[in-house]
Amino acid sequence: MSLIHVLDDNTINKIAAGEVVERPASVIKELIENAMDAGATRIEVEIMAGGTSFMRVTDNGKGMSKEDAQMAILRHATSKIQAVSDLNTISTMGFRGEALPTIASVSRFTMLTREQGADLGTKVEITGGKTPDIIEMGCNVGTTIKVEDLFFNTPARKKFLKTNHTEGSKINDFIIKLALSRPDIAFQFINNNKTAVVTPGNGNLFDTVQAIYGGQVADSLLTLQLEDDDLKIAGFITKPSMLKSSRSWQTFIVNGRIIQNRAIAKAIDNAYRSLIPKSGFPLTVLKITVPQRTIDVNVHPQKSEMKFEDESRIFKAVYKSVLDAIRPSAGGALQDVAAVVEKPRAQQYTMEPMEFVPATAPAPQTARQPLTANHQPAYQPKTIYEAVSRPAVKPAVSFAEAQAQLQQERQVHYQQAEHREAVADSQQLDKSKSDLSNTDMSTAAHNNDLSAAEPAGENTGRMIPIGQVDLTYIIAQDLKGLYIIDQHAAHERILFDKLSAMVDGIPSQQLLVHQLLTFDRKEAALVEENKELFAKLGFQLEAAGDFDYRLMEVPADVPVSEAEDIVREILTDLSNMHETTAKEIRQACLATTACRAAIKAGEELNMRQMEILLDELAVTAFPYTCPHGRPTILKFSSEDLAKMFKRTGFGF
Repeated sequence: MSLIHVLDDNTINKIAAGEVVERPASVIKELIENAMDAGATRIEVEIMAGGTSFMRVTDNGKGMSKEDAQMAILRHATSKIQAVSDLNTISTMGFRGEALPTIASVSRFTMLTREQGADLGTKVEITGGKTPDIIEMGCNVGTTIKVEDLFFNTPARKKFLKTNHTEGSKINDFIIKLALSRPDIAFQFINNNKTAVVTPGNGNLFDTVQAIYGGQVADSLLTLQLEDDDLKIAGFITKPSMLKSSRSWQTFIVNGRIIQNRAIAKAIDNAYRSLIPKSGFPLTVLKITVPQRTIDVNVHPQKSEMKFEDESRIFKAVYKSVLDAIRPSAGGALQDVAAVVEKPRAQQYTMEPMEFVPATAPAPQTARQPLTANHQPAYQPKTIYEAVSRPAVKPAVSFAEAQAQLQQERQVHYQQAEHREAVADSQQLDKSKSDLSNTDMSTAAHNNDLSAAEPAGENTGRMIPIGQVDLTYIIAQDLKGLYIIDQHAAHERILFDKLSAMVDGIPSQQLLVHQLLTFDRKEAALVEENKELFAKLGFQLEAAGDFDYRLMEVPADVPVSEAEDIVREILTDLSNMHETTAKEIRQACLATTACRAAIKAGEELNMRQMEILLDELAVTAFPYTCPHGRPTILKFSSEDLAKMFKRTGFGF
């Protein structure tokens, strides 16, 4: 008997579903693209429970006859291509004919369709890829496809899905990108009986962006425009004042198809490099039109990537179009576009040599007010951040003072060592000459001398800062060797441990002037669902409209200028997280808060600020890594240094 056999159609369809149907959003993408190919001008999408239990896509396209409906559910059945040569000029969204049969193989699938002029439509029902049930039924012109209980017959696939909220957010993002690619189609997205996205469908891309992201984003748009022979670029990009912490709202459209492309993203980053912080990305809707023969759309199973015949040309064209958009017009000033950062931004050190910056003398200390209840007065100096993150005056270099202090500690250390040896000798002598009671009394006396002479614990000396390298790393030393400390990672760990220790809530400070934050529909829903979590993190938010919230209080250790960015990063974390415990959510949010509130690379610290940072780091529970696992401190012992300089084996 042969060991090799041909798989049955049901198994083949489920294997193919692994490439086409990754999650509910993949189903929605395939169904909407089919509706777009059918000439629809209005598409409605409705889901429940993140699409895992119910999805429905309704369009007013040309529909199908009964014969076509029966063929559409077969593998590799398509009306988009006839021969292999058609792949070089394919312009439709889908063409492989795998979407419907693969979706039907892992769900309870229902399709209702009718073409123009037909008296009756066709209803097709398939459960888990079994034999379809096809009947005639009255319905509107167009196609409605309903998908229920996705992955009900493939539990191994279902357990890898994220929370319903996350899956719903993925669908929301897909629909937004598809709506931006086709502003001539009116989209409506209903999530758990609530309208989430509505676009006008009037063919105007600006109106579509405004309908999706709101008037504040629309007011910050800059127009992208470039034409070069057979290459055309159009679209919008926001000013540097309107940024997000991820690329989720960057949409790249090539010949009507939404893609992901590193070269295009890199071109935008390079054009904006000197205008925005490292953590920010502008909203981008980039529409590129090139000859169909110069691209290959079939390099990815989900067609989310595209291969260009000349990718360097695309990079240069995108870079130029973005640079032209953000370049000030005649008579204008660059500050009109770029003046968005309230505080001096960290310097870029990509090609600069490392610079040694000596530490400065201690800054004058400001008396702190005591905490009352769970709040601090508005704009009160804030614990470690205020003490560490901002340098004060810069008097003469105090390196000599630091060396003198270290030498004094070294002398004390050696005196203590000699004292311990003398005590040990005395104890041994007393033990040999005295009885048990006298020995006990002598030991107690010597122990009292020891406790008064040497510090508690095994640490025989403090780390003393020497200076900074590249305004990023603190160089310090103690009796045991040399240390290099990442100032951002160290401060991040300090803040994280301090915030984590506050079980009942993080102390917050009231703002004299409240900040008004505007969110999109998805973010506003997240804020409303997690108001209690934000309150425990020290952020007091109050609704001031449908999508506007008033920020009234921020955590005590967070600078006011960073508050909005931290809130938005927490929202990004919440939307991307798997289903998890409240404790894990809180820890992730605290890590974000600590990261944004910590001092940054590029900030100059004086001697006193370095000392506070090192002293605080020494008493944390896990001082050697930041909350994200990066090392905070590297140690080079005297033995390590001797080995590096080949001094082992010599007497000098």
